[in-house]
Amino acid sequence: MNSAESVTDFYKRHPGYANLDLPLNNTGIGHFNVFSRESCTLVSPYNRRDFYKTSLIIGRGKLYYADKWIQIDRPAMLFANPVVPYAWEPESAAQSGWYCVFTEEFIQHSERIESLKDSPLFKIGSNPIYFPNAEQLDEISTIFKKMMSEMNSDYAHKDDILRSYLHLLIHETMKSIPAQEFGSYTNASIRVSSLFLELLERQFPVNTVHKGLQLKSPGDYAHALSVHINHLNRSVKETTGKTTSAHIAGRIAQEARTLLLHTNWNISDIAYSLGFEYPSYFTNFFRKHTGMSPNQLRATTV
Repeated sequence: MNSAESVTDFYKRHPGYANLDLPLNNTGIGHFNVFSRESCTLVSPYNRRDFYKTSLIIGRGKLYYADKWIQIDRPAMLFANPVVPYAWEPESAAQSGWYCVFTEEFIQHSERIESLKDSPLFKIGSNPIYFPNAEQLDEISTIFKKMMSEMNSDYAHKDDILRSYLHLLIHETMKSIPAQEFGSYTNASIRVSSLFLELLERQFPVNTVHKGLQLKSPGDYAHALSVHINHLNRSVKETTGKTTSAHIAGRIAQEARTLLLHTNWNISDIAYSLGFEYPSYFTNFFRKHTGMSPNQLRATTV
């Protein structure tokens, strides 16, 4: 299934881990790990991740978002969340610093750190890039080094120490200067529209009844791309001639038809897997977009 990069996917493309059997829990609760950035000389593809990532970037490059980009030409802190996709393109051979990856489950067990989704450094729509001064850079570097040392320890409660270091890292970064000079694309509408269509397609095929679609409305996609919904709607309409809602509904109807014809899932399971709260909502939707009910479609293939 084409979806956000998982922790396992991340390790598969990480040097030294590609051929290993990977435990998803290496600290006790949730997942946390910390790395040196020497391996970050390769382009990181534009994608969502289903984990959080905090990076101290030392080296030149560009970070790309849906409707903007930023030049990194001095040490910077990047905060990435599982919803907003981005890409990294290095522009210098020398890349250093550190980064840590962790899941929501790991952080939920801390009494000191609020939900990451509400943190000013991870909240959707907030500024993801900060530029620390020399003193702050030394302090942040020290915290990352302590994280790496703790990861190699056998201390039974190292999870709590790592959460405390993460807490310090967040607050130390909040003292620094947020990025201001983001660049914009000359063909922003085309870019936003193409990213929307790519993200839409990544939701499919649906291959399980246990997890419904995460992105169901134009608002969901606007949040996922970190753009204003009006900007998304205008860009998609201008570029494709169809509304954002029409694209979403059409792709869901297409997937519904596939599931009805090629699986033995019952109507309720299909409805849930496609993000409908009640089977009756799905039946009405399907009839509106195909001219027949789900049962009628299945009856034509018997």
